[in-house]
Amino acid sequence: MDTRFPFVDWFRNASPYINAHRGRTFVILIEGEAMASGRGEQLIQDLALLHTLGVRLVVVFGIRPQVHEALSAAGVEPTRIEGRWVADRAVMAHVEQVAAHLRLWLEARLSLGLPSTPLHGVELSVISGNLVTAKPLGVREGVDFDHSGEVRRVRASAIEGLLDKGSLVLLPPLGFSSTGEVFDLDAADVAQHAAVALKADKLILLGESEGLEDEQGALLRQLSPADAEPRLKQATPGSELARHLNAACNAAREGVARTHLLSWRNHDALLGELFTRDGVGTMITQHRYEQLRPATLNDVAGLLELLEPLENRGMLVARSRERLEHEIDDYMVIERDGMVIGCAALQVFPNTSIAELACVAVHNNYRGGERGERLVEALERRARQRGVQEMFVLTTHTAHWFVERGFRTASLEELPPLKRETYNHARKSKVLVKSLVG
Repeated sequence: MDTRFPFVDWFRNASPYINAHRGRTFVILIEGEAMASGRGEQLIQDLALLHTLGVRLVVVFGIRPQVHEALSAAGVEPTRIEGRWVADRAVMAHVEQVAAHLRLWLEARLSLGLPSTPLHGVELSVISGNLVTAKPLGVREGVDFDHSGEVRRVRASAIEGLLDKGSLVLLPPLGFSSTGEVFDLDAADVAQHAAVALKADKLILLGESEGLEDEQGALLRQLSPADAEPRLKQATPGSELARHLNAACNAAREGVARTHLLSWRNHDALLGELFTRDGVGTMITQHRYEQLRPATLNDVAGLLELLEPLENRGMLVARSRERLEHEIDDYMVIERDGMVIGCAALQVFPNTSIAELACVAVHNNYRGGERGERLVEALERRARQRGVQEMFVLTTHTAHWFVERGFRTASLEELPPLKRETYNHARKSKVLVKSLVG
C-alpha cells in the first residue's frame, strides 16, 4: 500500500531554505494588533521553531492598540500629528506600563515548555534591555512632541554578542537617552534601524495587510524601493502601510537584502514566506529575486531538470548533460531564488548571418508572466550584436506563439544547409523565420 504524506514532500522542498537560513540574522516586527487579536501564541511557536532551526532572531513588538485601550480607559486623549501622538507625562506612563506588560508576557510565552506545547524541550533564552538609544522628536511645526522620539542608535555589538550566545533578543518600541530619559518610538522604525545596524539578512514586518497589490488586486511578489516609493507617497501619514513601506524602503537602500511584508492574520505567513520558493507576501529588495542572465556550467543541473518534462512530452529534442555543457555559452536562463525556471539558446551558424533560436522553455508553474518573451527579446538583442540578420526556430507545439512575436512560416529550403541535412523529418517540426534587419 502506497501511503502518501504531503508533509514529506513539503519538507523535502523546504530543505534548501532550512539550510540557507541557518546562522542568518532576521529582524521580525510583530505589530501590537497581532497580540491584541490572540495571534501571539501561534507566532511565538513559529519563532521558537525558527530558533531551533538555527536562525538568529531579533523580535521587535508594537504596542499601539494596547496603549490606545489604556488611554481610553483612563480618559486620556493624546494630541496626534501625522499619526504620532505627543507623548507627554500622562501618555508615557501608559506607554511604559503597556510595554513592560507585553515584554513580560512575551518572555513568559517564550519560556513555556510543557509536553503538550510546540516549545517542549526548547530552551530559549530571551534577552531585552537598553539596546536602543533615542533622541526626542523635539518641536515640529510649533508642537513640542515631549517624550515622542526617534532612534539615535542601535547597540549592534551588544545584540550580536547576545545572538552569538544563542539568545533571542526582544526589543520594545522604547529608547533611552544619555540623560536617562525614556522615549516612545515607532516599532517599525526600531525594526528598520536594528536590521540595518546588524546587517540583517531579512527584515520581516508582520502587519494587517498580506502585502501590496496591483491595480487588478493581484499580490505583488517583489518590488524595488523605487517601485514602492509612489505607494509610500500615497499612503496616509502614520498609517501602518506608510510606516512599513518607509521602513522597508530605507532598509533596502541601506543594505538589508530582503524585507518581507506579511499579514499576521495568515497563520502560515511567516513559515510560508521563509520556506517556499514563491512565498506568500511582498518582498522589497534592491536585488532582483528573479533575474535573466547568461547561463554558466553551474546551471546545467537546473537546465536538465527544467527540460526533462518537456522532452518527455515531445516538445523539445532531448539534450544530454555533455551537450548542454558544451553549448552552455549559447544559453540564457531565468533564475528565481536559485532555481532555473526558464531558458533559451541562440546558435549562430558559421560563415552565415543566420542563427537558430532553440530550446525556449519556461517551467510550467511560471508561465503567463511574459518570461518567454523576455528570453526571446534578450536573444534577439544578442543576435543583432553578433551581426545576425535572420533568426529561425523549429517547433512542434508553439508555432502560433512565435508567429504572434514576429516570426513567419517558412519552408525547409530556407534553413542553412547544415540544418537541412540534420532536420528530423519524423518530428515534422514547423519552420519559422524572423528578419532582424531594420
